[in-house]
Amino acid sequence: MKYALVSLNLPLHTSSYTYSYDEEKFPDILFRRVSVSFGRRRMTGFVIKILDEKPDADFEIKEIDKVIDKDRVIDEELVDLAEKMSFLYKCSRGQALSLMVPNAKKEVEFSPFSTQTSFRRIEELSGDQRRVLDEYHDQRSKGRSMFYLFGVTGSGKSEVYLRLAEETIAAGRQVLYLVPEITLTEQLSKEVYERFSRRVAFIHSAMTPSQRLKAANGIRNGEIDLVIGARSASFAPFCSLGLIILDEEHESTYKSGNTPRYHARQIAQLRSEYNRCPLVMGSATPSFEAYHSMLTGRLYPLRMFGRIGKGAFPEIRVVDMLKEKGTVSHVLLKEMELELSKGNGIILFLNRRGYSHSIFCRTCGEPLRCPNCSVSLAYHKKRGRLVCHTCGYSEPVPSVCPSCRSRDLVAKGTGTELVEEEVRRLFPYRTVRRLDSDAAESSKNYTADTIRDFEEGRIDILLGTQMIAKGLNFPKVTLVGIINADGSLFSPDFRANERTFALLEQVAGRAGRFRPDGKVIIQTTQIANPAILAVENRGQEEFYGTELALRRNIGFPPYGRLVNLTLRGKKEDDVRAGTEDMARYLSELLASMDGVDVYEANACMIERRSTYYRYHVMIRADERAFAELLKRLDVFVAEYKVVHGLYLEIDVDPVDIS
Repeated sequence: MKYALVSLNLPLHTSSYTYSYDEEKFPDILFRRVSVSFGRRRMTGFVIKILDEKPDADFEIKEIDKVIDKDRVIDEELVDLAEKMSFLYKCSRGQALSLMVPNAKKEVEFSPFSTQTSFRRIEELSGDQRRVLDEYHDQRSKGRSMFYLFGVTGSGKSEVYLRLAEETIAAGRQVLYLVPEITLTEQLSKEVYERFSRRVAFIHSAMTPSQRLKAANGIRNGEIDLVIGARSASFAPFCSLGLIILDEEHESTYKSGNTPRYHARQIAQLRSEYNRCPLVMGSATPSFEAYHSMLTGRLYPLRMFGRIGKGAFPEIRVVDMLKEKGTVSHVLLKEMELELSKGNGIILFLNRRGYSHSIFCRTCGEPLRCPNCSVSLAYHKKRGRLVCHTCGYSEPVPSVCPSCRSRDLVAKGTGTELVEEEVRRLFPYRTVRRLDSDAAESSKNYTADTIRDFEEGRIDILLGTQMIAKGLNFPKVTLVGIINADGSLFSPDFRANERTFALLEQVAGRAGRFRPDGKVIIQTTQIANPAILAVENRGQEEFYGTELALRRNIGFPPYGRLVNLTLRGKKEDDVRAGTEDMARYLSELLASMDGVDVYEANACMIERRSTYYRYHVMIRADERAFAELLKRLDVFVAEYKVVHGLYLEIDVDPVDIS
């Protein structure tokens, strides 16, 4: 009889347990999944270690029931990665491993559609592209392994990534290419397969477990050279990883919203170190963490300053909407008329779907709220319903106010449906198409058909949300109108300006990518906001410098690290009391540490979500104190007992504190 250490998908501080097995019956079980009995349950676990001798313990050792896999589904690197994730993200090793194997746990990834990157080979590189490739190789020869391709929108970053991928594959190594989201189009698949001789695997959340397992086996066996995927692809089981590419590094979709709350950028860094292979990240709008790493030398910046081909930076104008009456300003209306008369294409952007963001009663002043969440219900006119954009709840539009029974209900705020209605009224003889998640759900091919029709000139005006904000390259587009740039500016999140700048810069980047006459009109009530001014004046470096100085003063990222601990439960009083008790415990546990602050317990920005009340405690730590903080949080996880009926979520390095 032999013994195996089996890691189970349990939210416990200790998730690995010893089981016995018959070596003749199961001759090779290391790194395979097995079925075991745990308490009264039957569970699937991962064999992470073989023990030659029985552990010296007084507990009963149960036998492994069966071995699920013929071949190994994890390896030494993934076990090591799970151990590091357990320490960093305060999850169990079993929870981390469960993310890495098809059919163990399916992670939810939001993938509305893919960036429209072309994988066709460009034979003639621009001067910037040739220079950064030479610079990369020069720095690699000096031992550099962490790079950042910092290039303006339309500068040709994708071809640089693909040239590096080709070189790595030619040297007999594999490549991981991470993107914020991916939904395959037939054209994209064809281009990739042609360029990389079909030795490609796409990893995304829409795949079935059997498809994912087949792809994983091909990657592990060396039959796949290039893996392209969203954040879950960062766990692919490579046998010879030689390069990691992380495109659009600033995107928040790289951060998981479920336990373990990992960030694909951090996973990529860990895998780069383990495999001693280069990591190349890139964006036109780096996160402040990445930008700071470039300033301090941890990341080597590869700068690309100009657009390829005939592309030029667009003319940008800011319109003060405090002086306007309608949704479309007179400046934007005039420019739309001019560009349409020339046969050019127009993109209008508004990052709020629905008709209006709320309905309120003019008699009592109360908005109509979601019964499950502490947010207003958005009005969707075409569906004739009120919808919660937090939990998905919907109800018919009432005829009277639920609070005072008044009939004086009015819509407040602007959504894409309202803008579509107004633009159709202003341009009755033009083809207008809306592209947001609501419209995309109307038919399976709606998104692909809309993009194709716009590319081929059958649509004059494309209106949409963040779905059209990045990655799309339309040669006929000369005008981009941003209907309301204020959406994220009033959030109490310290990253509000950073997010606003990145979004506006990416949207503005849709104009002038292929021609010199691009224009961008930004409508806002906050004309003096630093993020708005930075986009208007192309003052990115100054904006980053000013914002970083503010962050340095308060010790927030990238000059410190945050940990957000959230308690949720059905009874508000219990949640509040539990969070206050947790804050006291943490304050005592961390009292002797310099460079660590425990903030008071507070309600979350969205206090109630999906019927659960939510309160949180934020911890801030200087970089030098962060490793010790993580060790003490291990003590907290092992010893602190959460009150029955309450649920604890730990988010290390949070990107969203709503």
